[in-house]
Amino acid sequence: MRKYLVEFIGTFFLVFTIGQTVIGTSGPAAALAPLAIGSALMVMIYAGGHISGGHYNPAVTLAVTIRGKCSWLDAPIYMVAQVLGALGAGAVVLYLKGDVQAHPMNPDRYPAIIAEALFTFALCYVVLNTATAKATAGNSNYGLAIGFTVLTGAFAVGSISGGAFNPAVAVGITLMNLSWLKNIWIYLVSEFGAAILAGLAFRLLNPDDK
Repeated sequence: MRKYLVEFIGTFFLVFTIGQTVIGTSGPAAALAPLAIGSALMVMIYAGGHISGGHYNPAVTLAVTIRGKCSWLDAPIYMVAQVLGALGAGAVVLYLKGDVQAHPMNPDRYPAIIAEALFTFALCYVVLNTATAKATAGNSNYGLAIGFTVLTGAFAVGSISGGAFNPAVAVGITLMNLSWLKNIWIYLVSEFGAAILAGLAFRLLNPDDK
């Protein structure tokens, strides 16, 4: 139960930070939102990684499961906890923001799919190689590496796809009216597909790391 609660808490604060830094902000504050979001992920990984692995992302959970570091029985429960954390965060943001209206993004579907797939792959690939590989066991910088991957992706392709790289985040931004419900499939297909590829790539490149 502890690890599922940790996944709920970590995902909550990630999505909460997204909502609070994006909705109703402009100028320098809006421009620096990716830094806050990447930092929120980083600190939550350091806080809960030793208990749950610090996934906070159903795509990461899928990649870690394919890699063999999470059981197929645990994975769905992780994902449920993550989505519930995202929904809870979205609800709190909507309450705190009050009458501030979000402006839903309506991305061009094919560029958005490519952007989300590329950086979700990068995120999962970094997680697998810094936080689960034998060769990097004991590495204390994995949280920074993972958080900065999200930060880099948000700066690089946020204007194309919104920079979710996380199906739970996709649910959260949909609830917060930052993305249209009709577009959620873009995130789910690209992110879960990229997670599968990242898990398989890790196994191919690290055949002795079972």
